[in-house]
Amino acid sequence: MITVNNLTKKFGKFTAVDEISFEVPKGEIFGFLGANGAGKTTAIKMLCGLSKPTSGSANIAGYDLLSQVEQVKLNIGYMSQKFSLYDDLTISENIDFYGGLYRLKGNELKQKKEKIVQELGLNNQRNALVGFLPLGWKQKLAFSVATIHDPKILFLDEPTSGVDPITRRKFWEIIIATANQGITIFVTTHYLDEAEYCDRISIMVNGKIIALDSPANLKQQLNVSTTAEIFAQLTR
Repeated sequence: MITVNNLTKKFGKFTAVDEISFEVPKGEIFGFLGANGAGKTTAIKMLCGLSKPTSGSANIAGYDLLSQVEQVKLNIGYMSQKFSLYDDLTISENIDFYGGLYRLKGNELKQKKEKIVQELGLNNQRNALVGFLPLGWKQKLAFSVATIHDPKILFLDEPTSGVDPITRRKFWEIIIATANQGITIFVTTHYLDEAEYCDRISIMVNGKIIALDSPANLKQQLNVSTTAEIFAQLTR
């Protein structure tokens, strides 16, 4: 689903992403880890077609990132670390708006909206302003909207930031269930215990990927017992 070759992003003399290469197969939960400033967000913006690479290449969901960027955008979903819906619109209006961005309309959009409000138990609140929802419910709604068009790949940029541990656990159950349906999940997180849910993780330092493997294999290679110890040992 994702193939990246020597992808690089420079801002003047500063190299934010330095020739990274990796592949992510269909249905995998791929953890993209690194400290603040490591280059994760810049890399994600390139992979989503929001920022043009300085050099290198990538194929996203079967489309060339440089020459078919609009097709890339239509075949991916994205959820940012900050709540990405509009607080001054209702639940129903937010779903209609984002569904329209993904070119859904008519009965298809109506059916998708009904499915979302029913699955989230928000049928009676569909005309309530999103701004009044608790953070956990906002995140669940944002996730549902990001997948409204059945994307092949879902990019999640710190999706559980700021929510309580119980909500985080339930949110990851949704992520795992989505991956089991064949959707590829590309996720960043600062909660290192969440990395245990990933099939594989990569760790970025100063724009470079310095490690890439399953959490179990990396723990064995480094002779540590937790993902937090992996991160500490590789990034110190």
